Amino acid sequence: MASYPLASPDQLINRELSILAFQRRVLAQAADESVPLLERLKYLCIVSSNLDEFFEIRVAGLKEQIRQDAALDAGISPRAHYEAVSNEVHDIIAEQYRLLNAEILPSLAQEGIGFLRRSLWTEAQRAWIHDFFVKEVMPIVTPVGLDPAHPFPRLLNKSLNFAVELDGKDAFGRSSNAAIVQAPRALPRVIKLPAELTGMPNGFVFLSSVLHAFVGELFTGMNVLGCYQFRVTRNSDLFVDEEEVKDLRKTLQGELLQRNYGNAVRLEVADNCSRPMCEFLQQQFGLEDNEVYHVPGIVNLVRLMFVPDKVDRPDLKFPPFQPALPRSLNKHADLFAEIRAHDVLLHHPFQSFEPVIELLRDAADDPQVVAIRMTVYRTGTDSVLMEQLLRAARKGKEVNVVVELMARFDEEANINWAAKLEDAGAHVVYGVFGYKTHAKMMLIVRREDTGAGTTGLRRYAHLGTGNYHPRTTRFYTDFGLLTANEALCEDVHQIFKQLTGLGRAEELRHIWQSPFTMQRKVIDAIRAETRAAAEGRKGRIVAKMNALMEPQTIQALYEASQAGVEIDLIVRGACALRPGVAGLSENIRVRSIVGRFLEHTRIFLFHADGEEKIYLSSADWMDRNFFRRIESCFPILDPRLKRRVVREGLKPYLADNTQAWDMDSDGSYRRRSPRANAARHGAQDTLLAELCAPAAEVPGTPA
Repeated sequence: MASYPLASPDQLINRELSILAFQRRVLAQAADESVPLLERLKYLCIVSSNLDEFFEIRVAGLKEQIRQDAALDAGISPRAHYEAVSNEVHDIIAEQYRLLNAEILPSLAQEGIGFLRRSLWTEAQRAWIHDFFVKEVMPIVTPVGLDPAHPFPRLLNKSLNFAVELDGKDAFGRSSNAAIVQAPRALPRVIKLPAELTGMPNGFVFLSSVLHAFVGELFTGMNVLGCYQFRVTRNSDLFVDEEEVKDLRKTLQGELLQRNYGNAVRLEVADNCSRPMCEFLQQQFGLEDNEVYHVPGIVNLVRLMFVPDKVDRPDLKFPPFQPALPRSLNKHADLFAEIRAHDVLLHHPFQSFEPVIELLRDAADDPQVVAIRMTVYRTGTDSVLMEQLLRAARKGKEVNVVVELMARFDEEANINWAAKLEDAGAHVVYGVFGYKTHAKMMLIVRREDTGAGTTGLRRYAHLGTGNYHPRTTRFYTDFGLLTANEALCEDVHQIFKQLTGLGRAEELRHIWQSPFTMQRKVIDAIRAETRAAAEGRKGRIVAKMNALMEPQTIQALYEASQAGVEIDLIVRGACALRPGVAGLSENIRVRSIVGRFLEHTRIFLFHADGEEKIYLSSADWMDRNFFRRIESCFPILDPRLKRRVVREGLKPYLADNTQAWDMDSDGSYRRRSPRANAARHGAQDTLLAELCAPAAEVPGTPA
């Protein structure tokens, strides 16, 4: 690792607090009345899902620092750091439930989308729900009475549970005063009732309400004094000891079984839970008072995520859109010929991911294709790309797949795909232990006519900023490059050699690669702009990424600002850099875009004395991406495509005045809004209008 000056700790924003600031920006989407109502509900759910992972990984890490009495961070003890994070999370969750109860649920009810309260059920509704309970719930639910023979059960991470207070004796004369009821994962958390019963088009009841209403039938002859839903979140970070591992896949399979039972880091309980029961649960999980979250409503808002899918109200959702093809690609093009003729740039989700799928499908079928290599970080449990790799392997092609088994929360899916690929005859490797393979690369080797009756091998590559996950290409913004450029393809070939074999890393011609050259190349490019500005020439940097945390890179940006380089950073999530500080960063502006799609592109532009060097990357500017992952950062060489990246990937985001948030030097954010009489500019809306197919091409959409 190259040695560069580090930004001073007091010049950096805390990572956890910056992550939580992003959650506030997402929550603001739920509060925004210009957002369709069912989408506002989804944003509430997204915040809950994000906070789950925040507790499972980040908070769990803070608790471990406290346990180990770790050193001060920027003069702050781990305990003080944890308390600041805890206070902020409590505030976010309080605002989340206020929005749900005071705004979103009442607005949904006005639109005929209601969640029936137990106290207001009619006799007919109660009879229907009771019938559901008897037929669908009772046969699979298992109540656990707590007594010396039945200790407190081992509860799954994030599972829905009920603590029941009881009075009386059971059939064996036992007088336990408490029981735990675990809601089976097979049961839906939200149940839709017939419209004729509810008097509204979309009436729902929560599984928690069903269990609350009829839990007494699980404890015949006893009195139910109280029933309270609760949920525990556990440490879900996996630890694998490099020195002990003989087979990474088998080791991970064993670790995954234990993930659901890590140490507790958060307890959520309904706010009607009695104090004795709450203290009892808190004691069982070994948690402190500030680790208990009393919520005024259902525990776990993520379960509401599926409600919009059950409601046929297009007027309450984002308008549908149809990803288009780039103008350079015709619908019936020979993809290999097109890529030989010119590089192809795909901008997702506005442009279709189908050409990537089609290229792999063609490669599987084409007798001239002899080899396919691909990295897999996240692809999902149902992946058309993986199916094409399986087909190619079964047809006898040389298929090499680098599967990242340590892709967080996708480990199980990747293990399953690795086994299927091996069974089909593919060569599967798991990259380099200790370095996650996060680069998004595919290389296809094809035997072609070279003229004069001879043949030779030609390579085709796909390089991307996002995962090979067809579903998320409809929700994440990403760029992908299809190229037959021999130098780029040779660089990709060299990286695959490193991943599948042994040998020293060679300097690549075009690609910057982590963990070897990327940080050095990024800082060298920043310093080139610094020198230009110091010598009186123009210095300019525009960079778009998901997170900016690496202190040496931040220090280089501070020095560039002090030299007069104009710097615009578009950072969706966590950002440790403090912009706009006099004498330090007054020439740096940081903004975050939060909208319909998850901003995921990584784009780096350096003025380079007018050459405008432009790179796309799989990596953010973070320690883990630079030093603990295998990443690629590749240049856009075609001048026509360079202009496209600027026109589509940067300019709309710098002009955005509806979905953009400006960061202040203290880490807070202010949402931009159009000035009086100024036009509204939303980057994502602009790209939807300019790049997607006409509305008439979307099934069911009026022209």
